[in-house]
Amino acid sequence: MKKGEKPAQVLYRKYRPQAFKEVIGQEHVVKVLEGAIKLGNVSHAYIFSGSRGTGKTSVARILAREIGTSANDLVEMDAASNRGIDDVREIRDSVNTLPFESKYKVYIIDEVHMLTRDAWNAFLKTLEEPPAHVVFIMATTEIEKVPETVVSRCQTFTFRRPNQATLKDFALKIARQEGATLEPAAAELVALLGDGSFRDAHGILEKVLSSTKDKKITRAEVEVVTGAPKAELVRDILEAIVEKNLEKGMKAVGEASRANNEMKLFAKLILERLRFLFLIRLKAGMDSYIENQIAEDDYKFLKDLAVKAGPDLTAETLLKFVVAYEDSGRTSIPELALELALAGTIKN
Repeated sequence: MKKGEKPAQVLYRKYRPQAFKEVIGQEHVVKVLEGAIKLGNVSHAYIFSGSRGTGKTSVARILAREIGTSANDLVEMDAASNRGIDDVREIRDSVNTLPFESKYKVYIIDEVHMLTRDAWNAFLKTLEEPPAHVVFIMATTEIEKVPETVVSRCQTFTFRRPNQATLKDFALKIARQEGATLEPAAAELVALLGDGSFRDAHGILEKVLSSTKDKKITRAEVEVVTGAPKAELVRDILEAIVEKNLEKGMKAVGEASRANNEMKLFAKLILERLRFLFLIRLKAGMDSYIENQIAEDDYKFLKDLAVKAGPDLTAETLLKFVVAYEDSGRTSIPELALELALAGTIKN
């Protein structure tokens, strides 16, 4: 790095929402919090639950700012590494100190389910009767591990995983802001690999952007950088099912295996496209939805293949690949689950 040059921020920090209006996909949480703040109904304790990368900590920080808490009166603790009774005692002792310059002193406790039983017992009394100037915001990916006695004393909000369409739009927007052009098919793959997490999608996009030269990113580039199976192999599997060509299907699985592709991801990509193919063949009125979800050439491919697909392409076929997805990686032969699904589907 050159002298005086600032280190580049990782994308998830650079584009972390700073206000409620910037939060994506959690309107049900934001609306309630904004309404409560306007009415002056600030709770003494909140629990934000949901899977990783859905914005729990970001919303906690925004909530703290919106109720007027300055950086000097904000305390953040990661319960994954500060989970013992001594850590909670520090909080219990410090809550009695008035805020430096704010109405509220806010404690954000991440991964709160990691606290030990003794720590919870020490924390419970403070949570029951906190000073009027204290607000606790606890975030967890496993709310079932939080004692019911704690949950019942908090306002609880469940953060939803962003769907494919939301993550795809998100990836396209971030790429534009970074001065890059992301092909729709590339954005779709980033969204799929993000697996319901904004933070994971950020990480994948950052890896892709750092390896591109012309800032025009294709799906093939994303495949190379992430090690994702090639789209052609997914198409080969679908054609093998429709054409009842077991050899073609097994060859595609073998090629993905030799490329060291993750079989569970391969199964997920196949299952997604197989579902769309099934819905198109059924004439279920889902064509517009599917067309908006995938790239134009992929949609044309599925439409053409659906014409060739006979009545043998049933819900049972999908179920076989659902099982293959769930079983992928459970044996010492990663590709076995897909091979069994193909063999069970294509009866020679």
